[in-house]
Amino acid sequence: MPHRGAAGGQPQSDLFYVKPTSRQVLLCAPQTRKLGESVVQHTRGVFLGNITWAKFPDGFPNIFVHDVDKLKGCHVTFLACFDSAGAIFEQMSVLCSLPQYAPHSIKIVLPFFPVGTMERVDIEGEIATARTLARILSNVPPCRGGPMDLLIFDIHALQERFYFGDSVVPVLESAIPLLHRKMDVLTAQTFDLETKEYQHFTIAFPDEGAYMRYHTMFPKHDTIICAKVRDGEKRKITVKEGTATGRHCVLVDDLIQSGGTLLECGKMLKGMGAAQVYAFCTHGVFPNKAWKKFVGGPFKTVWVTDSCPKQAEELRGVEPFEV
Repeated sequence: MPHRGAAGGQPQSDLFYVKPTSRQVLLCAPQTRKLGESVVQHTRGVFLGNITWAKFPDGFPNIFVHDVDKLKGCHVTFLACFDSAGAIFEQMSVLCSLPQYAPHSIKIVLPFFPVGTMERVDIEGEIATARTLARILSNVPPCRGGPMDLLIFDIHALQERFYFGDSVVPVLESAIPLLHRKMDVLTAQTFDLETKEYQHFTIAFPDEGAYMRYHTMFPKHDTIICAKVRDGEKRKITVKEGTATGRHCVLVDDLIQSGGTLLECGKMLKGMGAAQVYAFCTHGVFPNKAWKKFVGGPFKTVWVTDSCPKQAEELRGVEPFEV
């Protein structure tokens, strides 16, 4: 049936009419489906959509988005996980198709931007794949409500926001508030009623880059800056600024890859007399199960988020990790 338009009372076709709605639909990559189910369970007014992620015999994607007629006029959020080149192709295929089903808005939640560490070129011939992926995401078609929001947590370098075009709006957030919440809980638990003293945390950074990125988020905490210095043919970790003696130190960085630098920093802080050493990194990437190096290491607790779902599942219940 035609609907009356707002201007001049002229009828409009159903094809172009979208009833205003606040309906929220969450669509998930296969890796984030479990997280999506948890979000819907604890969030009022969010409906979980369904996508079948299959493959043809030749290995190429065979994808089907169910109930696309119910996306019309809705606010759609897509919970992505780009943990492989194949996953990027599959999920970009869905993202490029969603606007044709007339949602009011689309938001892409990409907790981990996987090629963020390749954001610059130091030698001619190197490829800055961070820019490449940003350009791919920037070519997602706009929907009725305009450009898509792209939510990323703790991207490796803030200047990467300028790699994106005008078709997406990068929204850069941080998981550091989760660390503040955890430290507040531990501080309350260690309060001594007799001495009126409680556990203070000192924030340590494994390098100058981490300090420049995060130190403004800890205005009330003492800080320690670690650095690599050359010792003959080797490079060793040393403290550039601050003291660890008797302190409860938390090493903070955006991600853990092999973990070698973080482990060396933890050992050094313990050797300098730190009472306890913790670590917080938003993204636990851990290629080739590198997390096993941390078992029995210098850390009381290593906090990571579930931005890398596969690794997060491996780490649950494994000391010293807490997801």
